[in-house]
Amino acid sequence: MAIKDLKIVGQPVKLRDLDTHVTGETVYYEDIRVPRMLHLKMHRSIYPHAKILNIDTSEAKSSAGVVCVLTHEDLPGKKKYNGLAGVGVGPEDESVLAFEKVRWKGESVVAVIAETPKQAEAAAAKVKVDYEELPAVFDIMEALKDGAPVVTDHWPNNHYIFPDNHRAAQVRYGDVEKAFAEADHIVEDVYQTQPIEQAPLETNGCIAVPEGGDGRITVYSNTQGLQFSLDVTADILGVPTSKLRFIGGTVGGGFGGKVDLQPEPITTLAAMRTGRPVKFKYTREEEMRVSSSRSAWRVEIKDGVMNDGRIIARKITTYQDSGAYLRFSSYGGMKHCGHMPGPYTIPNVWIDSIVVFTNRTPSNAMRGFGVMAGSFALEVQMDKVAETIGMDPWELRLINAYREGDMKSHQKEVEDAGMVETILAAAKLAGKQLPEEFQKMSSLDRKAG
Repeated sequence: MAIKDLKIVGQPVKLRDLDTHVTGETVYYEDIRVPRMLHLKMHRSIYPHAKILNIDTSEAKSSAGVVCVLTHEDLPGKKKYNGLAGVGVGPEDESVLAFEKVRWKGESVVAVIAETPKQAEAAAAKVKVDYEELPAVFDIMEALKDGAPVVTDHWPNNHYIFPDNHRAAQVRYGDVEKAFAEADHIVEDVYQTQPIEQAPLETNGCIAVPEGGDGRITVYSNTQGLQFSLDVTADILGVPTSKLRFIGGTVGGGFGGKVDLQPEPITTLAAMRTGRPVKFKYTREEEMRVSSSRSAWRVEIKDGVMNDGRIIARKITTYQDSGAYLRFSSYGGMKHCGHMPGPYTIPNVWIDSIVVFTNRTPSNAMRGFGVMAGSFALEVQMDKVAETIGMDPWELRLINAYREGDMKSHQKEVEDAGMVETILAAAKLAGKQLPEEFQKMSSLDRKAG
C-alpha cells in the first residue's frame, strides 16, 4: 500500500478545533459569565508537617467583601477521601480542608469566599492558624528508615501496603538469583528522577453555579476526568450525583495534572453554602507549588548479561515518592510494574515497586506516569550494559527486543510487536550502518538475521 492510500499515517491531519483556537472562539470554563459570581481563595499551610491547634477565622470573616469562610467543620459528607475509593483502592486519607494535621507545605486549610479575588485573597491572609511544628521528611530513603517522622497514621512505616499485604507491587518471573550466578557479567546502577510540574497554560479551576432552589449545582470545570470528578465530589459532599451537573470543554493543557480533584469539591460546597456562583482558579504560583506533580522515582537495576549480549536476568527495585497522600500513586506503581523490564524479552525478572510517603506535595498523573521514569532508567542501563560488554548499543537492543509471541514478565504474550522495525527505521534515519544480519532482523521471527 502506498502512503497516498493511507488516511492518517504519512498524511497531514488538521486538528478539529484548530480554527477556533486560532480565532479565539474556543470556549474554556473561564468564558462562562454568570451574574453575582463570588471568588474563592485558599489559606494554606506554612509548614510541611504540623499539628493544627486552633483555627481563628474571625478577622477574615469581618473583612471587606467576604461572604463565607469554610473550614473542615463545614464539610457535610466525608471528612476524608481517596480519588480511587470508588474502585476499591484505599484507605481514604486526604481531606478537602486539613484538620488535626497538615502534611505538606501549601495544604488547604481554610477557604475564603468574597466578592472579588483581591478581597478573598486579602481575607485569606488574615486567617490565623496555631500550629505545633513537627519533624518532616523529604527523602524517600530517609522516610523508610527506622525512627523517621510518620507522615500518616495509615502507614506508620511510610510506605503503602498493596493488596494481599504486599509491601510493593511485584513481578516474579523465573529465577533471577540462579541466572545471576550463570551470567558472564553483572551490571547494576541506581537512577533518580525529580518531581516535574505539568505547567499547563491554563491553571486548574472551575465555576460552580446553583440552579434553582432544589440544591442542584452546575459545575464548569477544566478537569481531565469529568464523570470521575462528579462522582468523587458528590461522595465528599454527601449529595446524590443527580444533584450535580458537570460541564467540561477544552482543557488548556493538562498532561495528567488536572485529575487532582482539588478545585471542584470545595467550590461546589461554597456555592451550596452561599447560594451564589463561585469561581476558584489557581494562581500561577499555586499551579507550580501546590498542584500535584509527576512523582520523583529512585530506580535500582541489576542485570545479568551474557557475552553475546543476551540479558538473562533483571532485578529492579523502585521507590515512588507519593508525597503526603496516596492519590493515584498505587495505580502508578502497578503500571510501573507492568511496564518493566522494558520492551525486552528477559527470561528471569524480579520487580518490587514501592510507594513511599514524604512531606512533599502529593504527586499524581503526568503523561504515562509510572512508565516514564522506568523507561529513562532502563534505556540508560541498556547503554551501560553495552559499554560493559563492549557491544554496540543498537545491536544490544535488537538482540533483546520483544518478538511476536514472546512472554512478558507479567505473563502476557507479546502482540503486534514492532520494536525491531522501529529500531531499524531509526537507525536508517540517523545514518547508523548496522551489520547485515541485524538489518534482516524481524519482530515476527527471532531467528531472522
